[in-house]
Amino acid sequence: MTASRALLLDCDGVLAETERDSHLPAFNHAFSELGIPVQWTAEEYGPLLRIGGGKERMRTLVTEHPEAGLPTDAAELDAVIARLHAVKTAEYVRLVTQGLPGRPGIRRIVAEALDAGWQVAIASTSALPSVRAVADSVLGSDLVERLSGIFAGDIVANKKPAPDIYRYALTVLGRSPQQAVVVEDSQSGAAAAAAAGIAHVVTVSAYTHEDDFPAATAVLSDLGEPGRPATVLAGDLALHDGIVGLATLEAVLVG
Repeated sequence: MTASRALLLDCDGVLAETERDSHLPAFNHAFSELGIPVQWTAEEYGPLLRIGGGKERMRTLVTEHPEAGLPTDAAELDAVIARLHAVKTAEYVRLVTQGLPGRPGIRRIVAEALDAGWQVAIASTSALPSVRAVADSVLGSDLVERLSGIFAGDIVANKKPAPDIYRYALTVLGRSPQQAVVVEDSQSGAAAAAAAGIAHVVTVSAYTHEDDFPAATAVLSDLGEPGRPATVLAGDLALHDGIVGLATLEAVLVG
């Protein structure tokens, strides 16, 4: 039975708290490097997370920060965004590889799922090098090598909240929506999972703890660790000793 199960994980906010402490400074570093007179604040960056993808977020500079001086010609803008994103990604990877603590329970649940024969994959709208750097830092190469896939970046045409990345993952893994469970942290990610027809739980992050997730089976503080129980913030999901384990995920699938 377990061999027909798949656990799909978002990256940012699920594997680690990366948005405020890694992505944001990497964006601002890229702006400085290319001489763009903009520095996003932590408060300004939060609402931008509703936009899936870093390149897409940077495009808001055209309307929200005209002082940035970005070109309005589509081809020229694409070229500038591509350069910005390359610099940002390199800086982000540098920051992450300096050391990044995983969120409570994430390495544990990945190891448990893999040992039980589940397929485990990451599905993110972030660039592949960024996602791989986080996975290596949080999970370690031993677990990363056992993953069934890392699906990220521009591998699909439409990013979250579109369901494309999750539908793509299901196709590659050979699973139906009823055979998978997703762990997300954001409204756009949860909406993507719901649109793909996949049951999901949400572990809220620094930027999403006040958001609503009406389609989620449960909203949690995190996945919990022995001696550090998770808190169920919404939904009816029973945790054993405050920990999300495989039995919990099976209940999400059945539910």
